[in-house]
Amino acid sequence: MTRSLRLTIAVATAAVAALALSACSAGSSSADGTVTDGKLTIATGQPAYSPWVEDNKPQSGKGFEAAVAYAVAKEMGYAKSDVVWKRSTFDSAIAPGPKDWDLNIQQFSIDAKRKKAVDMSSAYYTTTQAVVTTKQSKAADATTVSALKADAIGVATGSTSIQSVKDVLGITPQVFNSNDDAVLALKSGQIDAIVTDLPTAFYMASAQLDDGTVSAQFPADGKGDQFGFVLPKGSKLTSKVDSALATLRKDGTLADLQTKWLSSETGTPVLK
Repeated sequence: MTRSLRLTIAVATAAVAALALSACSAGSSSADGTVTDGKLTIATGQPAYSPWVEDNKPQSGKGFEAAVAYAVAKEMGYAKSDVVWKRSTFDSAIAPGPKDWDLNIQQFSIDAKRKKAVDMSSAYYTTTQAVVTTKQSKAADATTVSALKADAIGVATGSTSIQSVKDVLGITPQVFNSNDDAVLALKSGQIDAIVTDLPTAFYMASAQLDDGTVSAQFPADGKGDQFGFVLPKGSKLTSKVDSALATLRKDGTLADLQTKWLSSETGTPVLK
């Protein structure tokens, strides 16, 4: 075999490998861009927590993100029986490289840096501020602005919650070095409640407080973090997911699911 022939074969082999890697990185092995022909494979965390997924069973369609995933799948033309669920860690989902799923949903904030490694859809949810307290606190029953503004409110330094408290409640909150410090202040009775973004509030209430509760939400102002689906880089499905979300946003489905799973089912009313 001549040197030129060996070089030609080596170049051709490298090109084929590059194409294979590109296809694998996009996570697709079928004509429609999915990892399995005729199926839509959706990943979420293990475990997946309420109110995003109820009882760690995304296949039930119960929980905000499980319900959103099925609504998007339906809009894309997939029956519920054609949706396949997988589990992945948060970090592996946003890392570069091949994926064995088509979509991943687990409260991923849309971020320019992440978009360098993966595709991200348009937003299916924009976080709101919420009130987390204990069931014994006088703030537990404060579901109106006038009632809550009479309580001692804590926030973490550098958070958008500071301005939200000033704008909505018309008071200046107590500022702590971190959310953990605010939780300690709540436990000791130094403050009556903490204001933070809704996902963090649910975490605090369930994981950091023995008798925690998310008692209310601030009205949506569109200024919070935006959550989107993660897809493999260069996925053929990204534009289809965006189109599905645009329809669900326009027809009110996303708003209805947000009200059902992040307000009604959790008993977390919007402050009036």
